[in-house]
Amino acid sequence: MTTTLITGANKGLGYETARRLLEAGHTVWIGARDSARGQKAADELGARFVQLDVTDDASVASAAATVSAQGGLDVLINNAGITGPQKDAADLTGDDALAVFSTNVLGVVRTMNAFLPILRSSENPTVVNVTSGLGSFEAVHDPSRVESQVIAPLYTSSKSAVTMLTVQYAKALPDVRINAADPGYTATDLNGNSGHQTVTEGTDAIVELALRGADGPTGTFIDRSGVAPY
Repeated sequence: MTTTLITGANKGLGYETARRLLEAGHTVWIGARDSARGQKAADELGARFVQLDVTDDASVASAAATVSAQGGLDVLINNAGITGPQKDAADLTGDDALAVFSTNVLGVVRTMNAFLPILRSSENPTVVNVTSGLGSFEAVHDPSRVESQVIAPLYTSSKSAVTMLTVQYAKALPDVRINAADPGYTATDLNGNSGHQTVTEGTDAIVELALRGADGPTGTFIDRSGVAPY
């Protein structure tokens, strides 16, 4: 039985990913900051719940200890993310940046640090980092793509960092398969449900990476159509 932990999984892409992986036969941990919402989501889906705030070292360490004590982990999906404040670029502050990067980027580092020893006990250790085409240098310079029309300095740069973290971790940790997924423009709370894709479509790349076999590639960046532009 494959055991998967998804951060930020009480709603949106994380919730739908959990539903689909449970359907595929995984044991799934719902990781969420808010215990009431996380437990509710887990109960609805038939998953397990662990309180996990990716901005808090103690919370991440506690979650890792809980998961380790209850059988270990095969797949870590770093899904938790925030957009940050909706402000003019000139009004953004260091504190604004710290909040976004603490969740979107440092959260990945925290979970990798805490869960890597557990993952290494798996026969098929897998990490999926949920990034975004908005962090792709190629996509944001292509006027034919929706990413080129978005101005969100903190969110976009944080997702560029997540994609690079994926590549660097994959090079540094060849015993673990580590890849990044771009959900695409999906209707979730993150964008006021303005995306043109359903959450099922938005989780296609995430689920594909979570289900890849041990001989699958590492260090890649994909969307639901295939290899995504860097």
